[in-house]
Order: sequence, then structure tokens, then C-alpha cells
Amino acid sequence: MNFRIASIRVAALAAACVLSAGVAWAQSTPAAGTAASGGKVGVLNVRQAILSTAEGKLASAELQSQFAPRQTELETMNKQINDLRQRLAACEGKCSQEEMARLQRQGEILARQLQRKQDEMQEDANAAQAEVFDRLGRKVNDVLDRYARESGFILLLDYSAQNTPIVNFSNTIDVTQDIVRLYDQAYPVKAGAGAPAKPAAKPAATTPPAAAKPAGTTPTPTAKP
Repeated sequence: MNFRIASIRVAALAAACVLSAGVAWAQSTPAAGTAASGGKVGVLNVRQAILSTAEGKLASAELQSQFAPRQTELETMNKQINDLRQRLAACEGKCSQEEMARLQRQGEILARQLQRKQDEMQEDANAAQAEVFDRLGRKVNDVLDRYARESGFILLLDYSAQNTPIVNFSNTIDVTQDIVRLYDQAYPVKAGAGAPAKPAAKPAATTPPAAAKPAGTTPTPTAKP
């Protein structure tokens, strides 16, 4: 009874953005910090800004819807593996060696299928997330550039970035919500733009693993041994 139940790795579909605002420019914020030169200094959370925009919320919901069927398939396969383990345990000392070996092989095959599907789904989810954050991130940078130039900011730092040098700051210089508001004004979500498109199903021969929840609507692939 040594076949492994592969854990279902759920990708956080709405949380993988690596954008560095670095130096930017922005809109007037009276409470923002003022540098000695007269220019303003502010901070923002770029990832939070992207996810908080109307377009970001819509994209996140579409990703979750896109990958939901594949996530459900993984959960079903995981339950099947659990059931096999329970059957094997109940078979100890009662079933023939042939039956035990058959259940063992069945569990190992299913576990390999699950792992492959998890890996494929994780890869697809990461690619989908990267596309969304790249597309929305470029727009956020445009908003940041205009916001900063019009407001006299000489520096805006992204504290959602890894290895950020920021250790502490006053909430009065956080312009995240200003950027969200300006983004929604510049890129309003059209009414009725909520139904995610369903991607074409992949042929069974090329449908290895899958994985993700967020963090979609991909047809359930055919399991292969």
C-alpha cells in the first residue's frame, strides 16, 4: 500500500505578479511625502492595485472559472486514490495476493495520472496568470507615469515587490487606491464583459497533468495511464 496520493497544488490564480514600479510619476496627493527638492515621494502596492481594479477582478474571476473543471477533475481523482487506499487497507489479510497487487497497480497508475495532470494544470495556470499580469501591468505603468508627472512625484516605490528596501512608511503617502481609481477611469470594464471564453480542448494524447484553482473553463481532459 505504498502508492502515493499526490497532493493537489492549487495555484493562487489571483496572486502572482512581479512588477517593480521603481521610479514613477503621479497625481496630486496632498499628504504625500515631499522631498527636499520639492518633488513628492510615495509608495504603492502594484499587485494589489492590479487585483483591485475592475478589470483585474474580472480577469481573476475568469481565470478561476477557466480552471474550475480541471480542479474538480483533480479532486475527483484524489478521492479515487483515497478510496483505493481504504480498499487496500480493508483487504489486508482478507484478499488474495493477486487482488492486493491489482489494487496496488491501479492506485499507482492513478497517482501518476494525477501528478501529470497537476503539473500540466500548474504550468497552464502560471502562463495564464503571467499573461494577465503582463497585460494589466503595462496599463498600470501607463497610469503611474501619467499620475506622477501630473502631480510632481519624483519617486514612487512598489512595496509589493520582493526585496523591497521599504521597511516602514506612513499610510498618508500610499497612493495605491488613487492608482486603482485612475485605472478604472482610464480603462472602464464594458457592461456584459464577464463571460470567460472557453478554450479549445486539448487532444487526449497531449493532455498530461493539470493544476490550479484560482487560483477556468478548460474542458476536462481524458485521463491517460
